[in-house]
Amino acid sequence: MIATISFFKYNKNKFWAFTQMHYAFKKMTKTPNLKFFKLLGTGSGNGFSLFPDFSTYSILCVWENKSSALNFVNESQHAISISKMAYSREDFYLHPIKSHGKWDGINPFKADLGRLNKESKIGIITRATINVNRMFEFWKSVPNASNAIKNAKGVEWFKGIGEWPFIQQATFSVWDNLESVKNFAYNSGSHAEIIKKTRKRKWYKEDLFARFEIIDSSYKIF
Repeated sequence: MIATISFFKYNKNKFWAFTQMHYAFKKMTKTPNLKFFKLLGTGSGNGFSLFPDFSTYSILCVWENKSSALNFVNESQHAISISKMAYSREDFYLHPIKSHGKWDGINPFKADLGRLNKESKIGIITRATINVNRMFEFWKSVPNASNAIKNAKGVEWFKGIGEWPFIQQATFSVWDNLESVKNFAYNSGSHAEIIKKTRKRKWYKEDLFARFEIIDSSYKIF
């Protein structure tokens, strides 16, 4: 099993990109060896924002095998359309090494720590459906969460992603290595405080955390 997350940047054709949140869904359901997928919008700036970024979209996929992932990214009809309409794309190929929680009632990532190269870059996905009666409280805390990860040592890049504005939110971040992730998780006071508050105040109806080894990545400008 392998996961991919792809980001598509548009300088023009932004309305077309927005419509794909609807029209691409049916096509994705017919993709061979695709076990799970999500079509995702992004937030403005680094993504921790109430305001959407209409120039950037993302797709998260879980595949039966790497050859199916490579075929979709490089040769599928979807890939051809993106190459014609987008300005750039960036793809991350991910091997799950830790995962807990649920996304739409399931955990789509089968974790396997045994093959980890400790010097590999690490990808992190956090995702939650926010309880409606906790939504204001959650968004009030977002600047603190954004500052915590922005100031973390070892984080290379991060972006807020989501299925629906306000109530279904996620993040994807890229880290230097596993050690930098652990330092942030266990030695950051601000991060620990946010986690504690999340549980105490019951912000989430459903949530998931997944850690990945980034086994490959590619960036293309069209």
